[in-house]
This record gives sequence, C-alpha cells and structure tokens, in this order.
Amino acid sequence: MSFRHDWVLFLLVIQLLFWIFLYFKKDSQRSALSKTNDDVYSFLVRKINLNSIKIKNRLVFLGLFFLTIAASGPQIGTRVRPVERKGVDLVIVLDTSKSMDANDVTPSRLSKAKLELNKLIKTLNGDRVAIIVFAGSSHLYLPLTTDYEAALLFLNEIETDMIPNQGTSLSSALNTALTAFTEELEKFKVVLLVTDGEDHEGEAIDVAKRATMAGMIINTVAVGSDEGGLIPIESNNKYKLDKKGRLVTSKVDQAILKDIAEAGKGSFYWFSNNRDSYIDIKNGINKMEKKVISTHEYAEYDDRYQLFGLISLSFFLVSFIYPTKEKKLK
Repeated sequence: MSFRHDWVLFLLVIQLLFWIFLYFKKDSQRSALSKTNDDVYSFLVRKINLNSIKIKNRLVFLGLFFLTIAASGPQIGTRVRPVERKGVDLVIVLDTSKSMDANDVTPSRLSKAKLELNKLIKTLNGDRVAIIVFAGSSHLYLPLTTDYEAALLFLNEIETDMIPNQGTSLSSALNTALTAFTEELEKFKVVLLVTDGEDHEGEAIDVAKRATMAGMIINTVAVGSDEGGLIPIESNNKYKLDKKGRLVTSKVDQAILKDIAEAGKGSFYWFSNNRDSYIDIKNGINKMEKKVISTHEYAEYDDRYQLFGLISLSFFLVSFIYPTKEKKLK
C-alpha cells in the first residue's frame, strides 16, 4: 500500500493526541459542576444517556479517522489498463563492418549513424523498433519492442568488432530483416538499411524485391562522403592496406543503395557531414499509414480512497442518528 498524499496522515497523530486528552479529561463535566449537589446534577443529566454520548463520540472519531485515510489517497494492489498505440514496425539494419570506422564523416561513419539513429528513436511514438547488426553475417540484435530506452541502450553498445566474420553482406542483412517482423501483415513494415554500401555478394536487389512482396518497405541510408575515407586500424594509429601495401580508401556505393531503395519501394537517404539527417527519415515514417498496436500499461497501484470515504460516511451517518436520550425517565 502507498499513499498519494502521505503528509495528510500526520492528522492521525493529532487525532490520537486529542483522543488521549479527552480520555484523561473524562470527568471534566462533573468537575465543572463540582459545587452542585448530587440531586441537582442528576436532574440536569436525567434526560441524557452518558454511555450513548461516549459511543456517539467514538463514532465521530472513527469517521474522522477513515476520512483522513481517504484524504491521504490510499493506493492498493495493481491494475492493468489496455492502451492502443498507432505506429509501424521499424527494423534498423546497421552495418558494423570495419569500413564503418572510416573517418570521412566526423567522428566516424558508425558514430555518425548511431548519433542520427539515436535521435530518430527518441522521436518515435507508438512505433515498434528492432535492430539488426551485420558485416559478413547478420544477427537480430534487438527484437521488435516499444521500449525505446532499451533500444537506445543496445544501440549505444554497437561497435565494429561485434561480428568476427568481416565483410559486407547486404543480402544476408535483408534476409534477417525478413524474419524480424512478427506479424503477417501486408504493410506497416519498414526496413532502414544503414551502411556505406559496399556489397560483397551482390544479391541484395533480388532480396529487396522479394521483401516488397511480403509488404516491406526498404529505405536505404548511405553513410560517408563523396571522396571516401581511410579505414583506421586500432593498433599504432595506422590505416588498412591492401595486398600491395597501398592505403585502402572506402567509398560510398550510392548506386547499389539507390537500386535497393527503388526495388524495395522506399527512399534513399545520405548521412554525411552536411546532408540528410534523422528528421528526413522521421518525416517519411510520419507520412506512412499507421497500424494499431495493442499493448498494456501496468500501473503500480490503484486508487482506493472511495472505500475509506464510504466507511467514513457510514460512521458519520450513524453518529448523527444515534440516540443519546434516556428512553425512560426516572
């Protein structure tokens, strides 16, 4: 049990002290008439039942007690309230290959992507979100959820060393995205493929066409600059070299990403230092038709002041009608 206004409970202490005061002053009525003889005193109180007065006072005190409890806002037990939310299922497919460490975008491609996706997730309202990470293979990192705090936590932990099997398999990532959706609906399913576009297998367009048949819309996001960038190696601040000892420059493959977006009936975006941002993606999602997502919101406590208020009212009513006169006069 908890109380919405627990400071009101302090009034119970005052009531208790007042009750104790009256208990020790129970003979004060007779003391006030100490100079009156017994016959006069009996005549004055002959129509009053003193025991009935005591009972009536106790009923009033009990009424005040339960009224104070009601005013403090008691909350007891738990309740489950169904909530309807409208949104889409958004699956973020994020490239974690080593080329995403290129720093042609400040501070790096992966950091830039995570920054924009972080802002995007914070603006979601009712949409479910999932995260897939991929390099040479792909894995469902976070299933569909409306827990955006958990999504942000998982997103912030993504690094390029998560998947040992390096490379960039866009087709594998899209195939995993196909299995991420939990409902067999023909719409309301959005894939956001975030990558620098280097595809080492070349089957992504065919997978995108197949995905549209399942009701998915595939948006692609290129991450990088026109000029490309070097791929840093963690040890000794060096950069990746090819087999001939030359520096490897990773460039964004716009063509493949635009073709995937076209085949997936989606849009193409570009994260760089001065191009698109999460706002462009959010605007695109807002234009989509939303489905009703039924979830449940769990409230910790349920207000129960009504019960205590009813008990208080009952004691007051009984005290008002309780007789204090003697039925038979002596």
